[in-house]
Amino acid sequence: MRSEPARAAAVARRAAFAVAVALQLLVLYLPRAQVPGGMDVPGSDKALHVAVFALVMLTGVLAGLPARGLAVVLVAHAGISELVQHLLLPGRTGDLLDAVADLGGIALGWYLASMLDRHRAPAAARRAERR
Repeated sequence: MRSEPARAAAVARRAAFAVAVALQLLVLYLPRAQVPGGMDVPGSDKALHVAVFALVMLTGVLAGLPARGLAVVLVAHAGISELVQHLLLPGRTGDLLDAVADLGGIALGWYLASMLDRHRAPAAARRAERR
């Protein structure tokens, strides 16, 4: 049986995942805002794609979702989102390089989650030894 703090932490991880998914959907499917005066930062779109996919992958794994299954779903979403942007959303275009950035974000999120898990395991073992 989980302790109350452990239960609260699990709820917080699931909530973080839900917020990350909502943010990703907003970024991918809302009409693109025009930057006044052509002051768009080169590559910022790709960086945003990496960030939102990494965030969903990271928070999903930390929330307890199986990493491989989540990665498969996110890879599919990367391709589907570009098709939807290209075919269905006015003012948006699909871009193969955006999908590549999405894949990089998935890999980055998986890597960060694995690093956090590696660091959490020894800490949990130390806490268990103290009991």
